[in-house]
Amino acid sequence: MRPVKFSHLSRRERQIMDLLYQHGRLTAAEVHARLPEAPSYSAVRALLRVLEQKGHVRHQEEGLRYVFLPKVPREKAKQSALAHLVRTFFAGSAGQAAAALLDASAGKLTAEELDRIAGLVEKARKEGR
Repeated sequence: MRPVKFSHLSRRERQIMDLLYQHGRLTAAEVHARLPEAPSYSAVRALLRVLEQKGHVRHQEEGLRYVFLPKVPREKAKQSALAHLVRTFFAGSAGQAAAALLDASAGKLTAEELDRIAGLVEKARKEGR
């Protein structure tokens, strides 16, 4: 499977993908109802067709309607988006990205989250030796 290129999506296409990942599967009418300041219903259907042509979405026929689903698993899409973010804003440095996230989240992380992060840092140190 080729890498997921979510950076090549328009704002509306990203909004639709966000909805599909949140809900798992939606009809065009359901996407239309959930989009903020939604364009026309026919424009939503056209956007879903474009996303399908780009390889991000697939559909299943259920009776007389199409139900749309993300084609790429959420985990793979998340990894691709994160890699793009790190390359674009942090010059490829995962450390800088992690530090920025921790700085922005200061005081908002639970003890469990901090323990998990500490464990990941320790694991990275051991694997780096």
